[in-house]
Amino acid sequence: MPVASNYRWVIVGLLFFATTINYLDRQVISLLKPILEKEFSWTESDYGNIVTVFTFFYGASTLLAGYIIDRIGTKIGYIGAILVWSFAAMGHALAGSTFGFMIARAFLGVGEAGNFPASIKTVAEWFPQKERALAVGIFNSGANIGAVVAPAIVPWIALVAGWQMAFIATGALGFLWIIAWWFYYEVPARHKRVNSAELAYITAEPAIEPSVAGDAAATDLLADGTMTNYPIFANKAIWGFMSGKLLTDPIWWFFLFWLPSYLSNIYHLDLKKLGAPLIVIYLAATIGSVGGGWLSSRLIQKGWHPTRARQWAMALFAVCITPVMAISQMSSMWPVIAILSLAVAAHQAWSANIFTVAADQFPKQVLSRVVGLGTMAGTLGGAIFPLLVGRILDHYKALGSLSEGYYIIFYIAGLAYLVAWTMLYIFVFRRVQKVN
Repeated sequence: MPVASNYRWVIVGLLFFATTINYLDRQVISLLKPILEKEFSWTESDYGNIVTVFTFFYGASTLLAGYIIDRIGTKIGYIGAILVWSFAAMGHALAGSTFGFMIARAFLGVGEAGNFPASIKTVAEWFPQKERALAVGIFNSGANIGAVVAPAIVPWIALVAGWQMAFIATGALGFLWIIAWWFYYEVPARHKRVNSAELAYITAEPAIEPSVAGDAAATDLLADGTMTNYPIFANKAIWGFMSGKLLTDPIWWFFLFWLPSYLSNIYHLDLKKLGAPLIVIYLAATIGSVGGGWLSSRLIQKGWHPTRARQWAMALFAVCITPVMAISQMSSMWPVIAILSLAVAAHQAWSANIFTVAADQFPKQVLSRVVGLGTMAGTLGGAIFPLLVGRILDHYKALGSLSEGYYIIFYIAGLAYLVAWTMLYIFVFRRVQKVN
């Protein structure tokens, strides 16, 4: 038996860099908010509206992006997505008004909608079930690396060359990635660098859990091979996945888009001083993403049922986010940074596992559409929540107690994951336990 070639880890590396660029482009505006809100006279509600436009178009486009990627494949589909979002990221430099930023954010959302459907489908194609959470955790950590790199380079570019150049320079990175993807990616069965041993390892396990495939409609369709007509909504796991994303994605968006503003407003950090605390927070998120994927994968290797491993790992992560409700009791910055670091690490660990819950429950032929549905649900919440955040903060700012507004939002964040885990238990975890 030849030694497996292990080329799948090169593929997950490409996904990691794409996700890094994705989040780098996404976060530039939050770091430049102190400059842009003065130049364009933004209120918190104005900024919330800009965030909402991005999340709305991101969510509205994910299902279509997933459908297109399922139809044309990950290689071409991913290239199309990153072309759109890279041009849109650079297009922010042309914005001369608040409405101009909304237009740029809308196109950025359309392009970035393809990232996770393409990445999760690629993981399902390239990794056996027991390695998927780790693979997702690795590429998903790119979101945090992008968030780490952004405060390290964006303020410097803006101070030296102007805020427009910050958008142009970061947006241009996507074109370099496209070149690498074109030359290094192909599906495993056709890839010249994948030997027979690795291909056998990748395809050794079923693409869908037998316990969930027990739905009558799913079993019939799987048996006769008509995957393109797989009844996604007949599998109740879709409701758990969508509910989990709906309730928790908005919290991550808040952490991503408002933490720089929170640190600036509450602790009076200027553009030069924001870097250190943000780098600490998002480095912790990177550890959480990889660690969360590693934990459930390790439990599976020890003999746990995959869904049981996800269930208890995600329960732990949900509990780890609840300390954000204690931020109102903190008087100095660094204890708050520690709590926020734990929270974003736990979110990314949660994220790595909720995506693999979807990959476990559905055949890979429809997985991009499933991920698109979940992402659409998450961004529906992400489109509504910034409107609420903006109005809460404007209200308390007018009262002269902006910190109280942030504390209310942190209380919501602390509870959201517990509710989301409960929904996953009802629609996914409990059903699998009954079958097994």
